[in-house]
Amino acid sequence: MVKNVEEPTLVLYDKEEEYTLLMSDYLRSQRGIPWKIRSYTRGEDLLRLEKGNHISILLVAEASYTENFRELDFDKMVILNESGFVNDELTNVSKYQAAENVLHALLEVYLEFASDDRRLLQGDSETKFIGIYSPVKRSLQTSFALTMSELLADTTRALYISFEHYSGVADIMPGDMEMDLADLVYFLNADAEKFKLHFQSIVKERGRLSYIPPMKSGQNLLTVTPSEWRNLLKRISETGLFDVVIMDLTDSMQGLFDILHECKYVYTIMKDDRFAQGKMMQYEHLLQQYEYKDVIEKTIRLTMPKFKYIPDVLEQYTIGDFADYVRRVIVDLED
Repeated sequence: MVKNVEEPTLVLYDKEEEYTLLMSDYLRSQRGIPWKIRSYTRGEDLLRLEKGNHISILLVAEASYTENFRELDFDKMVILNESGFVNDELTNVSKYQAAENVLHALLEVYLEFASDDRRLLQGDSETKFIGIYSPVKRSLQTSFALTMSELLADTTRALYISFEHYSGVADIMPGDMEMDLADLVYFLNADAEKFKLHFQSIVKERGRLSYIPPMKSGQNLLTVTPSEWRNLLKRISETGLFDVVIMDLTDSMQGLFDILHECKYVYTIMKDDRFAQGKMMQYEHLLQQYEYKDVIEKTIRLTMPKFKYIPDVLEQYTIGDFADYVRRVIVDLED
């Protein structure tokens, strides 16, 4: 079997056949991963078939490890730790955790030695950005944005990003959120060549929904410049990993109008009362004053009816009358 030695590869070996099958299938299913995946459940097959090949990451289950594997040509050997006792000589990743977390750990390992070959770091598809923003508060904006993200994820590669000062998303999507939007902005500035790999290591998944954990401190939003936000959107688009990005926007950031300018569509939720109408008039006046008339032209204004029930559990966001309403107002993204 002929293999391209220049193509980054991840080789998985575990005598436990079910785990090997499930993990290798999961890795192969992930869009944009930097490696070709090969897997083995017999050590003799691994040694025989991989001899002479260059391996980027050799991922071996702790109970399946032998010293013979050191004879292979690899950049990094990673042990899938099963016992809880860490081998200080080798990089350890816990085997008994979500596959998503294993992948993130492997991406972090790969970043330590990966080349800056841009063929591996860029995609070839254009990303459409949808902005969700209203100057009217308590308008169901976040519920609308999350529901839209969930619905779009059924048929396209969709990513949700919250720019809220105090988003509350962590309560809806609990879990390990050590890395967040602030880290992504940091990597944008410090390590642009490997941005895609950093991006993949930060993006989380909950069911169908892909999302970037929001900034833990809302004050960090105020320090990001408009040019950094524009560059962030450009870099996300260049990865080619997502067809559409839904942005839950807020006043608590610099360059809000610049981001709205980059969007294909802007959804603005309105209310009927006099104070809400006054806020909308002032907001649209500012857009015209600062020469962002294009934002007004691509804005879809929504005045929502009353709903019997608004879900507060992510798994229920695609059912009920609220979800039905969002389905009706979603624009065909192929237009």
